[in-house]
Amino acid sequence: MAVRFRFARTLCLALVLGTVGLAPAALAQQVEPPGKQKKLPEAPSKLPKVDRSKNLDFLFGALKAAPDEASAKHVEARIWAIWLQTPSDTAALLMSRAKSAVDAKKIDVAIKLLDSVIKLRPDYIEAWNRRATLYYMQNDYGRSLADIQQVLIREPRHFGALAGLGMIMQEVGDERRALEAYRKALAVNPHLEKIPDQVKALTEKVEGRDI
Repeated sequence: MAVRFRFARTLCLALVLGTVGLAPAALAQQVEPPGKQKKLPEAPSKLPKVDRSKNLDFLFGALKAAPDEASAKHVEARIWAIWLQTPSDTAALLMSRAKSAVDAKKIDVAIKLLDSVIKLRPDYIEAWNRRATLYYMQNDYGRSLADIQQVLIREPRHFGALAGLGMIMQEVGDERRALEAYRKALAVNPHLEKIPDQVKALTEKVEGRDI
């Protein structure tokens, strides 16, 4: 029975990987993540107030051109603030309750609340992104990847989702696809923490050292 469940989970993950354009090259090598609590990249706890009409294209350009880490973090926070702006009072209330449920370690309740937000406003990127994080924390990589796909369909520059995609690919043993996702994340946001080290390590493993 356990073997059948493991095969079904692997098959589900393979199908999702296909939908995001990634070949499931190393699913047979899937490993369980460390026991510590896991999170995909998400917004900082404190965000500035921003104009809803602020041009994201301008901010992404400023992020790439940022002269130092402090400037980059300021721009990054403004981008997250725009992504997090809720499209309705009802969605805002549901998102708040979902956060409270996560804080209380009631992950299943939080997921159901995010289900409601997505049904109400399927265009709201952060609901998909938050749910992807919760599925990831539950080791449900198939559903997490499906939600990451929805984020990237709506915002291909979502560096948090791209970095999260890289983390999942790395955990299932597909280091080449992990490297690809991390590189895409850095192309959008060159100032992501820890990702450059991952790219360096994976480049040496996947492509070999420079001669």
